[in-house]
Amino acid sequence: MNADIKKRNSELIKKAIVGDEDAYKQLLDNYRGAIFNLLFKMVRNREETEDLVQEAFMKAFKALPSFNEEYAFSTWLYKIAINNCIDHMRKKRLKTYSINKPVKSKDGEMERELPDSSMRPDRHLLADERATLIETAIDELPENYKVAIIMRHSQEKSYEEIAETLDIPLGTVKARIFRAREMLKKSLKDKLRPH
Repeated sequence: MNADIKKRNSELIKKAIVGDEDAYKQLLDNYRGAIFNLLFKMVRNREETEDLVQEAFMKAFKALPSFNEEYAFSTWLYKIAINNCIDHMRKKRLKTYSINKPVKSKDGEMERELPDSSMRPDRHLLADERATLIETAIDELPENYKVAIIMRHSQEKSYEEIAETLDIPLGTVKARIFRAREMLKKSLKDKLRPH
């Protein structure tokens, strides 16, 4: 990082912390364009981007006293802007609608009818059949693969715990579990079809 920029930013930050409006303006002018371009690529809407840039600078200026000068100001600012933008995008995506309220359309209101998938008498039989197929496939694995896969998935042991218990290297555990999964996939490919 250019030492001059770092020094200049450091001086501007110190002035801004004590309320120097010109220092705030200078920091804003120096980084506003870059932040705008970055966020615009994420949201692709000019007005939203303007709002997000403004929010990012407000958050950054509020947090300025906690800025650690060991890091680049631009990196710190980008992180604040990106995190704020991601939060915004998540909230936007999470708009939910009640399934109990009628849907409004140009023809009036329509009630939603949702199929009841809970009443499937064969579901338990299918689940049992599926579990039996998986257990049989696991039983057919070579012993060292079978032990590793059972410890990992049935007993929920970590790779490290398995390595310690079996007294084998961690890499060997990972390789055995990977290989066991591949063998199971191949063995079950045609037997397990989604219902």
